[in-house]
Amino acid sequence: MKPIQFFLSVFKLLLVVQVHSQTGPMNLMDCILMAVEKNISVKQSQLSLYDAELNKKDAQGNFYPSVNAQANHTWNIGLNQDITRGLLENRTTQYTSFGANLNLDIFKGLRNLNQLHRANLAILASEYQLEDMKDDVRLMVANAYLQILFNIEILEVQRTQLYITQKDAERTLSMIDAGTKVKYDLLEIEATMATQEQAMIQAENNLRLSKINLAQMLLITDYNNFDVVTMDMEAPFGQILFQKPKDIFEKALTNRNDIKLSMTNIAIAEKDIALAKGALQPSVTAFYGYNTRVSYADRVTGNEVFNDIPIGFVSSSKEPVLRTVEGNKLIGPVSFGEQFDTNAGHNIGLRLSIPIFNGNAVQNSLQRSKVNLLRSQNQLEQEKLNLENTINQAYNNAEGAYKFYEAAQKTEFARKKAYVDAVNRYEAGVVNTFDFNQIKQRYEVAASDLVRAKFDYIFKLKVLEFYFGISITL
Repeated sequence: MKPIQFFLSVFKLLLVVQVHSQTGPMNLMDCILMAVEKNISVKQSQLSLYDAELNKKDAQGNFYPSVNAQANHTWNIGLNQDITRGLLENRTTQYTSFGANLNLDIFKGLRNLNQLHRANLAILASEYQLEDMKDDVRLMVANAYLQILFNIEILEVQRTQLYITQKDAERTLSMIDAGTKVKYDLLEIEATMATQEQAMIQAENNLRLSKINLAQMLLITDYNNFDVVTMDMEAPFGQILFQKPKDIFEKALTNRNDIKLSMTNIAIAEKDIALAKGALQPSVTAFYGYNTRVSYADRVTGNEVFNDIPIGFVSSSKEPVLRTVEGNKLIGPVSFGEQFDTNAGHNIGLRLSIPIFNGNAVQNSLQRSKVNLLRSQNQLEQEKLNLENTINQAYNNAEGAYKFYEAAQKTEFARKKAYVDAVNRYEAGVVNTFDFNQIKQRYEVAASDLVRAKFDYIFKLKVLEFYFGISITL
């Protein structure tokens, strides 16, 4: 490893350790970034993208020639033919052979080009799938984060109501001492206080569980040190509600990754049809081959000793007919380099392949590709219908949640005024303890309902903005 690469690796490691060792409260963006980084489904989609990129490299490799080389060393034992002299001999010989061949596709019905285009589309589809997965994670984390803030406000409401009840108990005790109230009135308030303490314990537990839920999404196991940044959540009227659902739908068609993915799948299916059609066309391949061999057998040559060998007789005189023949001797093999050059052979040419009949396999593949195209087109139309229905529902939910929130504000305001008035009448002895507790409980319910309505509206508004392409922020 190069020094600069080593230091970069160390720096990245330290950065990761620093990020993951932080114990301070995390805001929404921190949580989203960590969730996207650690989410297993996102990692799986990233691996799919990497696999698609490797497939593109395979498609690019189809444009390059294929080159193969081979070498053999052989021992022939017993009766064998010397590959150099062509003689049959009963002895052990050795020889070495070398070869190389090159093949290059010149034309394959544009299949190589279409395969490359398909690989690029597959990468694009994997990117859309990855971003769609990240969007789901972002929305899920935002919901969990808002749930924590909701539980914080609910807990604060419970604490406030318990504090008010404690003041009511002190007020009632003073009135008992003054003789205007009896001990039974205090018992009613103390019972209410006990119920509120239970509600506060439940609220604390809900808050703790919501934090654990978000921490698990972030793959954080140190639940005790995990916390989020708290804030006073406002619920203003969402400007997106001025938009028409049809306009939001049209905007979503251009920015939703699931729609882009379906459209890309159609383009991939069209390329599959082109690939299937290419298999019906002739293909032309250029090839080149090189081969040579080297023998390690001894050679037979003359020894410069000449002998007269009879080869026949004269019919009339019976005199022998002689032929002078040089004697033989064995010498070593020709040098390696000389044989390598002398025995070399080359072959070069073009190969034409015309598909005629293959059991209708190509035709069937073409028909399957056409069916898959229809499926992809139908899937896109279904995705559009589902998206339009989802947006209409999300719009109505957000609009209804806002109206409900407005009504909850009015209810809480009225219940609070009624409670303040009841306190004055209770101290004056005009209202009994039972009626006073009923008025107070209705105020407590209205206060809790207001918090629920606010966060329900905020989340539904964020969902609608999400479909419109607005980033999730608080």
